[in-house]
Order: sequence, then C-alpha cells, then structure tokens
Amino acid sequence: MARSKKNRVLAVRNTVIAFMTIVVILILGFGTYVSTGGGTTNEAITESDYREVDTPRARKAGDPIEVAEYFSYACIHCKTFDPVMKSWAEEQSDDVTVKLVPVNFSPIWSLLAQTFLTLENTGALEQNHARIFRALHDAGRQFLTPEMVADYVDGRGITREEFLKTFNSPSIKRALQNAQRDQQMFGVTATPSIVVANKYVVDMTGGQARALQVVDYLIQKERDADKS
Repeated sequence: MARSKKNRVLAVRNTVIAFMTIVVILILGFGTYVSTGGGTTNEAITESDYREVDTPRARKAGDPIEVAEYFSYACIHCKTFDPVMKSWAEEQSDDVTVKLVPVNFSPIWSLLAQTFLTLENTGALEQNHARIFRALHDAGRQFLTPEMVADYVDGRGITREEFLKTFNSPSIKRALQNAQRDQQMFGVTATPSIVVANKYVVDMTGGQARALQVVDYLIQKERDADKS
C-alpha cells in the first residue's frame, strides 16, 4: 500500500510539473508573440494606425524623410525593439534617415538620455549602446549617477574623464533640452514611439511588425507628396 501511495504521489507531482511547464511555455510564447508583432496582417493602413501632430515641422520636398524612434535605455520594450529597428533601418534607401531620440520622463531617464547623447557625441555609442541595454535588463545593473555610467563605459571607446567632461558640457545639456522639446511637441508619452517626417506619430499597440508596416506606408506617403 505504501509503495502504491508513493507512486500516486509521484504521478500527481509529475502531472503538476508538466502542467506548469506548459503554462510557462505558453506565457513566454505569448510574450514573444506580442513583443515581436506576431499576428500582424496585411490589412490596409488607416488613420487609426497613426496620428498627425498639430504643428508638424516643415519639410521641403526632396529632403530626406526622417524616422525618429523615441526611446530610453530604461525601457525593456526599447531593448527588444532595438535590433528589429536597426535591421529595418539598414534596408532603407538614401532618402530615409533614421535616428534615436532619448526621452526624459524622470530624473533617472534624464540621466540615461544624457548618457546616450554623450556617447553619440563622442563616437562611443556603437561600443556601448547594446551593453547598456543588457546591463540594465539582463544583469540588473543600476546607473544612478553619471560617475556610475562613466565607470561602466571607461575603456570602451571613451575614458571615464572624457565621458564626465562631455556629459556635463553645455552642448550636451542643450541637446537634452532639444530632445525634450521635440518629445513634448510630438506628444510622445510612451516608449518606444516612432515619428515619421516630423509629422506622423505611429501607433505601436499593434506590435513591432505592424508599426514598421505603418512607417513604410508613411514614408511612401511623403514620397508621393513630393511628386505632386
């Protein structure tokens, strides 16, 4: 009887473990499905897929069509979107320019925004961009002061001293103010957000793939307007 009872207990335990494993797999799969834009279709683009800003910045016909991603290193969705956006950008023709704009929603996000602008200004961005994402979201590292960031990037295309000097420079502070001004002008309230031609803000709720489909549509819309 004891052995029979033990076997039943083991059977129940194994069934529970198997069930929980399936649940975890389904949850992870659904998260990947949503974050990568799974389930997107080739449905026609409508005005619900984007909004036009109230005061768009003027663009002359023939000028490059700018695609700006508003992001933060503190945003996990920006981390997952970063390689997708980079791959998309590499496929664009010469009439499209793609840039990153850091957002400023809190003091910590402001510090990370200033970090991005400093690395971009000094040519050390490529060596540190993905590293900072990984440090924050994979390793659980915190950057609470400029000195903490400086220690982390030291020797990676920039010295600690150069980072801090540039970080605190008037030009970087102006760049941060300009980024915040644009963030407010375009009504960016979440990350990542994409602004096309300084005119359209793309709805990201349909997933990454759908958002980039909308971006492609808006780029072509600008090209067609240039011809008219």
